[in-house]
Amino acid sequence: MTTIFYTGSSLDGFIADPQHDLSWLVPRDIDGSKDMGFETFEPRVGATILGASTWQWLLDHGETGALGGAPSWVLTHRDFDQVDAVTFTAADGLDEVRSIHAAATRASGEKDVWLVGGGALVAQFIEAGLVDELWVQFAPVTLGAGAPLLPARVELRLEEVVRNGDFVCTRYTVL
Repeated sequence: MTTIFYTGSSLDGFIADPQHDLSWLVPRDIDGSKDMGFETFEPRVGATILGASTWQWLLDHGETGALGGAPSWVLTHRDFDQVDAVTFTAADGLDEVRSIHAAATRASGEKDVWLVGGGALVAQFIEAGLVDELWVQFAPVTLGAGAPLLPARVELRLEEVVRNGDFVCTRYTVL
């Protein structure tokens, strides 16, 4: 079991624009069935953890199916309608982050835990020592501002780089 932050990013290091929009990312050319594409990643996922803004974007765009029906935890202080296989909870400290991660790990069985986003949420899991890998697909666009990929200092080792359509896809181990 591995805990992975799998995400797309602009070249200047943003995972969403200032309005939390991903429309700059979605129409890009990538083959999901090849070279670190989502279809090659998704079968590994046994549980997901994501933030409220990411969940809201998935709801707004009818994309909650991207979570593959895996048990999911949305870290939030907002009120959302209940959804099967989704737990809404707050994580106001590292002990709660560790508890949520432990629950996701148990639920994932032999599969991986996917940290969907955002970067500030992932930084909490890194601070708690719970993230093993980052898979980042860099799109050929700069945004100038927005939600940063990872607003923390993290030492990484590059493991893999491939080109997939318009994207440079990278995989790093967290040191």
